[in-house]
Amino acid sequence: MQTMNQHLAQRLKALRSELGWSLDAAARATGVSKAMLGQIERGESSPTVATLWKIATGFRVSFSSFIEPAPTAKGDVLYRTADAIRQQPAGEGMQVAPLFPYEGRFGFELFELTLLPGYRRESEPHEPGVTEHVIVISGTMEVLVDGEWRRLEQGAAVRFAADRPHGYRNLGDVPAIFHNLIHYPSPQSPERP
Repeated sequence: MQTMNQHLAQRLKALRSELGWSLDAAARATGVSKAMLGQIERGESSPTVATLWKIATGFRVSFSSFIEPAPTAKGDVLYRTADAIRQQPAGEGMQVAPLFPYEGRFGFELFELTLLPGYRRESEPHEPGVTEHVIVISGTMEVLVDGEWRRLEQGAAVRFAADRPHGYRNLGDVPAIFHNLIHYPSPQSPERP
């Protein structure tokens, strides 16, 4: 099985080639330094979730497309287990399991995300029209929406426009696990070959 860093390196190279972008052009579009992008392409760096989001947003592709290839399903049935696909990018305090990576025919990607105690991430806005749906599975977390941190406990859910600044944090002593469905507007095509 291909590691996340190998897949990310190949995906980034392929996208740059498809668009005819230099590392300089990719750095301007993503806000990630040319040096960092080069290290990622060579498999020498394990980027954080925040860096992966910047790259995905700059290239106008889905976040999950950098974690693993789109799944292959027999017919319309796809079984996935979070324990088998959970990863911890850059060893930071968030674990990511892309339960259903982005597929254009559906227009969304669904993650199981685990915030380890003390983890905090504020996200820059995604592309216009992107929405997020957060459902807390276990633990307690806070979500930053419209400039205000709101506490969410097990069973709580929120939907918000993700094309504005937003964030997640876990101020507790145990991990907080939630599902995050990210919906992309249709004419946007966040999956390039």
